[in-house]
Amino acid sequence: MIKTTIGVDISKDVFDAHRFPDGAQRQFANDKTGWRAFIKWLDGSSVERIVFEATGAYHRAFEQAIDKAGLPLCKVNPRLARRFGEALGKLAKTDRMDAAMLARFGTALQPPVRPAPTRLQCDLKELLVARMALVKDRTAAKNRQKNLSCALLKRHAEQRLKQIERQIDEVETAIRDLIEANPDLARRFRILTSIPGIAERAAFALIIDMPELGSLDARAAAGLSGTAPMTRKSGKKTGKAFVQGGRPNVRAALYMPALVAARFNPDLKAKYNQLLAAGMPAKVALTAVMRKLVILANALIRDDRSWSPGNP
Repeated sequence: MIKTTIGVDISKDVFDAHRFPDGAQRQFANDKTGWRAFIKWLDGSSVERIVFEATGAYHRAFEQAIDKAGLPLCKVNPRLARRFGEALGKLAKTDRMDAAMLARFGTALQPPVRPAPTRLQCDLKELLVARMALVKDRTAAKNRQKNLSCALLKRHAEQRLKQIERQIDEVETAIRDLIEANPDLARRFRILTSIPGIAERAAFALIIDMPELGSLDARAAAGLSGTAPMTRKSGKKTGKAFVQGGRPNVRAALYMPALVAARFNPDLKAKYNQLLAAGMPAKVALTAVMRKLVILANALIRDDRSWSPGNP
């Protein structure tokens, strides 16, 4: 039986599906009835992967339903999928065309098939996103407060800041409780927080935004965290390497831990000072510390051991 790849373009109310290589196409409602009809449409096909883009709230329920049916899911980055379409010369954009392009993307590049995130992972991610939004609200409220002169507005700003702080505490408590209730996540949390520089909030971000930690090699861990330098070289010209791609939330979460580790983690402090002595700019050296941190975290979780001085 011929292996087929299904491309799915998901929107709020409907999703378009394209079957490669026979080119069959159909549109379904993005609800329980539509998901059942889609699964029935696939019946009898030897499906190798179902390729769809991450579209936030629109794809989550679809992903859970199709995963429950035991079908192979492959969620891809929309930017990479669009670049693939441009490489094919497909400049026009419709839902049907996007579904066909995703099917060809899956067939040509064969991105890895991964199961849908668990309910626990979804809840943790939602809580972490909420915390990030509250932190932004707190910053904005503090900036507004500096420019207020009206007593009433000052009082409102103070009340709003107290409310935001209370909500951040509640969200962090909820994250902590979910992690502590799960033996595997509790183990990861214990290992991460044993590393000098990685405190509770950074550990939250690494556990939630990089669940692959412990199953990667060093190169993959650096690349996925967005801390691996990208070489720029063409002919006789060699440009400056820079970090690009990866998961920006993980990279952002590693910045403050790297600052602390560069001062208080003996191994990483020595590495940081060595790079500075070699003439490397401070920010570039700090990025190297961030990369070392995530590689260290990956190795410790893989080996199921905590950090200890002289035995990193």
